Amino acid sequence: METKAEVYYQGARLDMLRFVPSGVETVLEVGCAGGGFGHELKKLGIREVWGVEVIPSAARRAEELLDRVLVGDIASLIDELPAAYFDVVIFNDVLEHLVDPFSVLTRIKSKLRDGGMVVSSIPNIRYYATLTDLVLHKNWEYQDSGILDRTHLRFFTTRSIHLMYERLGYEVVRHEGNNPMKKRPLSYRLANFILAGKISDMQYEQFVTWARPTRSGPGADRENG
Repeated sequence: METKAEVYYQGARLDMLRFVPSGVETVLEVGCAGGGFGHELKKLGIREVWGVEVIPSAARRAEELLDRVLVGDIASLIDELPAAYFDVVIFNDVLEHLVDPFSVLTRIKSKLRDGGMVVSSIPNIRYYATLTDLVLHKNWEYQDSGILDRTHLRFFTTRSIHLMYERLGYEVVRHEGNNPMKKRPLSYRLANFILAGKISDMQYEQFVTWARPTRSGPGADRENG
């Protein structure tokens, strides 16, 4: 059921292009919307880009741009994906929308080629504007988009993202903030200085992570089970 404005599904997330590893040939984008991001990947020379999209109208647009598009919830479609096929699986602000992102990340490992990885962008619930609005103004208002998107089912911090991947049997290869505040308020800069940088993470709207499955561990056990 389409509950958001049509424009919500048209964003290409061009800011994430720089986080796609070089030299990859096959990419799966989960939550591909209208295919804009995947189309940009193909223009950069990536040979094959697949998409998964839950909104049928957006998926139909994506079908015109990508090599193949599966329509539906990724949790129900993983078994339809080819095994050991993708160099990279991308989740651009998608995992927080899933009922069980942990199961999806565990099961998607079998679709990665040897050496393949997951690249995810996940909103930062400790973002300065969001947290100060809660602490100082007692506001926690869900919105049509952004960190408090009303369709978000999970909330993450930089630390909880790390822990999630490690507990699922992934090695975090790269992890950094994305979309920092354009202007850092004096109050934030002073507090971060006094706290010796302990709230540096609060300047970023999202954190981007590269995670590669480890050879063994709790995630691998669940995958094989």
